[in-house]
This record gives sequence, structure tokens and C-alpha cells, in this order.
Amino acid sequence: MQLGLIGLGKMGGNMCERLRRAGHDVVGYDRNPDVSDVRTIAALVKRLEGPRVVWVMVPSGAPTRETVARLGGLLEKGDLVIDGGNSRFTDDIENATMLKAKGIGYVDCGVSGGIWGLDNGYGLMVGGDTTWVSAAMPIFDALRPEGPRDEGFVHAGDVGAGHYTKMVHNGIEYGLMQAYAEGYELLGKKDIVKDVPGAFKAWSRGTVVRSWLLDLAVAALEERTALEGVSDYTVDSGEGKWTVEEAIALDVPMPVISASLFARFSSRQAVSPTMQMVSALRGQFGGHEVMTPAEGDALRRAKVTGDGDIARAAERKSARKASLKKTVRKARKATSAGPSSGTGSTT
Repeated sequence: MQLGLIGLGKMGGNMCERLRRAGHDVVGYDRNPDVSDVRTIAALVKRLEGPRVVWVMVPSGAPTRETVARLGGLLEKGDLVIDGGNSRFTDDIENATMLKAKGIGYVDCGVSGGIWGLDNGYGLMVGGDTTWVSAAMPIFDALRPEGPRDEGFVHAGDVGAGHYTKMVHNGIEYGLMQAYAEGYELLGKKDIVKDVPGAFKAWSRGTVVRSWLLDLAVAALEERTALEGVSDYTVDSGEGKWTVEEAIALDVPMPVISASLFARFSSRQAVSPTMQMVSALRGQFGGHEVMTPAEGDALRRAKVTGDGDIARAAERKSARKASLKKTVRKARKATSAGPSSGTGSTT
């Protein structure tokens, strides 16, 4: 089968290669001329025989919308556009409506498999009219993993259902990753546990928490036993946010996925305004020591390096300073106000 593929990055390039290995004729276009078969999208359309099928694999949002709109002006009635990126499902509905007015089909396809998909195949979640999905089935069969079709492919429903399913898939992925990460930290904090990477590897067979994500965690720890040189700053590609927004819109309780998304937000803060306010409030109502940023960083470094004695000493010093300040404040208040009686408490 012949296919035009727009976007030959990490995912698109590997998908192009997998399709060619399966015997399909793929004409690829990318802004990078070194990997592109044609110089323009118009040239790609011209190279294809009708009815044409063009797969769009570019970043979600404006880049995808603009590419689909451009194809709408180049393709003809009976042609088909497949969006295989990470578009929001609402964009699919608008794209399909625009193309339908011109007699052009539209299918949205959520794709999972990452850089491993070239050899292992890709999990595919598709939305759209059955006629259009059937027309592209040879392409889907070549991309999905070997084995029963329904274990790597689903026609999830109407236009938008494919990307909606992929959105939820990625939300679940957020939660799983966060759970593994929290378990990793807890194991590392306990002094009696001497082999954290070994513990993760031992879970990879026979346990109820085994998964491909766990296998990837094991691989990461084999590369860097203590994750040396890995920043904790964690980005998100949008699907986690959209998943939580949908949960709110549909009144679906989703505490795990929501918490995993917020944890990523926390990782991007060099300084947390939230915790600054918590610290200031503790000082206001309880007289607790409010540390300077430098003092906080010093205490944090002491704990991170595992120097418990330093950390505990710093905490004791902080407590003594707070107690002394509290005593001084009470003495000054008593001197200025004269004899009085009352009660108070700190928490």
C-alpha cells in the first residue's frame, strides 16, 4: 500500500522504516531535507496515487492543525488524512468537519510505543468512520505488534475516540511512573536496604507490579545506579493535563493521576511559593523558626547527602533559636503590658 508520511522525527522516522520493512511504499516529508524524500508537502501529494492516504506525525496543536488544513487544500475527494500525533480530541472533531466538507476522510490514531516501536510494534488507538478505518487497515496491521490484532489495535469509536483513548492511556502512565518513582525513593531512604536496583529487577518477573515501565526503570538504574546526573525537572506533553480536565468535566474522581501531574509541576520549581507560605504561617502562629533560603538549602543538602547528624543538628539548632525567640517575645510582651493572664498554644 502507498502512504504519505509527514514528520520523520524519532517516532515518524521509525514508523516509516517499519512500514517499508513490511513492504509498503512510503513517501516521507520532513522539514529536515536530509531525511525527506520530497521538498514540499505539495510534492508529496503529487507523488501519491489516488485515492491518497497521508499520515501526519508532527507536534500537536498549531503544527498539526496547520498541516491538516494545508492538506485539505491539496488533496481530493476520496483521499484520507490520518493524524497519528498527540492531538487533543477536540481538534480531531474540527479537522474532520473541515475535511468532510471537501469529501476527504479523517481518522485520528493515538500511537504508543516510543523509540522501541520500530522492532516491537506500536499500540494503536483509532477513531473515525469504519469505512475510512478499513481503508487504512493494512497500514495499521503493519505498525501494530505481531499477534492478535485486538491486543495491539482498537477502533475505539467515533472521530476523536482514538486520541481520547491515548490521552487516558498517558494519564495512567503518569500514575504508574509516579508510583514506581515514589517506591524507588522510599527504598533508598531506608538504611537496611542495600540494593535498590536489585529490588526493582527482582520485581520484573513473577510479581504483580511487573510491567514494561518497570523494565525501563531497571534499565535506567543499570545505566546510572543512583541516577547520577539526572535532573528532577520533569516536563509533560499535555495529555496529563487534558486527562485531569476531562475528569473534572465529567465528575470522575481521579486522585492518583491528578497527584502525579501536580508532582511534575512541583519538580519545575526552584523555590516553592506554596511552601514559603507554609513556613511563614508556622512562624506566625507557632513562633517556629523561619529559615532564610540559604539556611534551607544547607539543611536540604545535608539531608540529601545522607548526613543525618548534620541534619539533626541543624534541626536542633533551629528549634533552639525558635524557643529563644519565643521566650524573648513573651518577656517583652510581659514588660510592656504589665501583669496579665491568658492561655495560648502552638501547633
